[in-house]
Amino acid sequence: MLFRLFLLFTVVPLVELYLLIKIGSYIGALNTILIILATAFLGAVLARLEGLRTIKQILSHLSQGIAPAEQMVDALLIFGAGILLITPGVLTDFLALFLLIPFTRTHIKRWLRRKFDRMVASGAIRLHFLRGR
Repeated sequence: MLFRLFLLFTVVPLVELYLLIKIGSYIGALNTILIILATAFLGAVLARLEGLRTIKQILSHLSQGIAPAEQMVDALLIFGAGILLITPGVLTDFLALFLLIPFTRTHIKRWLRRKFDRMVASGAIRLHFLRGR
């Protein structure tokens, strides 16, 4: 786990820096900055819209007495996309936009569900249920 965090905090910024330098050498520094600002703005608008839509769905499910499990995963992925948008760079902005599109987010949720199910089946995660008193 520590090694993964090390990679995350060293490799990702280096890749971002490399991409920014390469893109800047092809299209110029100003255009590169404009691309980063445009993707960040588009991502912020999408994050707000998707976040509000998800909150409305959560409230609707709660008012009907339905557990909003899928919507909570959506909210978590949208929150993660917001964090990625704060991180400067092209790669993180495009990954954030990928997380904000409902169609692609559905595929990510399916993948996460399969991964979670495998972890529970292998015993890596244990679930304990408390019954009412």
